[in-house]
Amino acid sequence: MENLAHLAAGFGAGISVIGAGLGIGKLASAALEAGARQPEAAGDSRTTMIIAAALIEGVALFSCVICMLLAIK
Repeated sequence: MENLAHLAAGFGAGISVIGAGLGIGKLASAALEAGARQPEAAGDSRTTMIIAAALIEGVALFSCVICMLLAIK
């Protein structure tokens, strides 16, 4: 039964990382498109993109830590 808990924690961590990758990809795509359409506002959109990417990575890291804790218990 413990092996299944480790397997489920691995799947959970993988799904959270995939979700974060998709989120950051969509975010970067939108920021690059905004910079191409309006170059004078590229700095503002870049700053907003970096903040949002950090928040997405924080959530992904938190979910991976939760999965690790569940695997240990």
